Amino acid sequence: MSARDLEPQTNEPAAAQGRLVVHVVRQFWPNRGGLEDVVLNLCRRAVDAGYRIRVVTLNSLFSDPERALAAREMLGDIEIVRIPWRGSSRYPIAPSVLDHIRDADLVHVHAIDFFFDFLALTKALHRKPMIATTHGGFFHTKKFAAIKSIWFNTLTRFSSSRYRYIVGCSRSDMDMFAPVARRNLRLIENGADLYKFADRSSALPRKTIVSIGRFSVNKRLDLLIETLAVLRRSDPSWTLDIVGLNSDLTARDLEDSASSLGVRDAVHLHVGLTNEAVAEIIGRASIFASASNYEGFGLVAIEAMSAGLIPVLQPNAAYEALAKRHDIVRLADFSAPAAAAHTLESIWTDLQKDGARLRQEAMAQVAPYSWTSVARDYLDLYERALS
Repeated sequence: MSARDLEPQTNEPAAAQGRLVVHVVRQFWPNRGGLEDVVLNLCRRAVDAGYRIRVVTLNSLFSDPERALAAREMLGDIEIVRIPWRGSSRYPIAPSVLDHIRDADLVHVHAIDFFFDFLALTKALHRKPMIATTHGGFFHTKKFAAIKSIWFNTLTRFSSSRYRYIVGCSRSDMDMFAPVARRNLRLIENGADLYKFADRSSALPRKTIVSIGRFSVNKRLDLLIETLAVLRRSDPSWTLDIVGLNSDLTARDLEDSASSLGVRDAVHLHVGLTNEAVAEIIGRASIFASASNYEGFGLVAIEAMSAGLIPVLQPNAAYEALAKRHDIVRLADFSAPAAAAHTLESIWTDLQKDGARLRQEAMAQVAPYSWTSVARDYLDLYERALS
């Protein structure tokens, strides 16, 4: 995002022109993450295509709950409405969403949560055409797997039937939702911002690994740190930059983990950076790593490839699908740190032999994820839903 993109405005929305699409998503700007970036990029393209856009989201950030957010705000031509909520961040309850879709021509719900179910259950009241994007569903961990399975095959199945279209944003999501939404399921893989980090990795191979994402338990950053500790036993020049936002883990938790393994001086933590600051960190690295045990799509890996980083990824469903499509992607089981370290050492050998070509190959392979084509597919779906 440019500096201009991140400057809020307090003015009211422009006079009505074009049809109104209301995006409903639990977290949005100023929060930053894969889901938020997807919604923001789609909103921008829809504005350019002549739609009016409103984003209805929660009135606090899960990563910074004490931060005061305006109830209404304009971000360029995007109207943001923030509403109160209660309950868990995993299933935030916010029924006042109905007040802000009354004038909508189309409602676009992002992720499978309270909003997805509530707007389906109240469709007889609001009578709005709706589409939803899965963004990985809610099977982020195996915790409460039996309950989740029952929920998915009952309420999620019913809710899915109330939407004109369910958009699977990855092939793994398509496989997950096919049993409950086969009739109205469509594949539109996520777009990625291929410009914010484009060509920013180190031109020369470096033994610096970067990981980007929320500091959450499912990202298994502890395993990345363990893998670094193994690497440094034979070569103390390896370092790890972890970039993200506090979540159910904090920077202090990760510092403690690094200290306990004797690698505190080699693990560099960066919280809440701007994209330009992240790009500067990428400029000192050659490898991107993610030990996450669950991803809805793997957007951050795509962005890392656009920078020229070689991605080394935990073999979860989304990353395995990515590896099948892109031979530059390497899989490593970080739950076995010694084996993962061996994979990284092998990649370092390849980088020394042919680093410039590998870097160019990583950047070339992400071209299909351009938002130009992804947005066109979404806007075509909007037209079908509206007709």
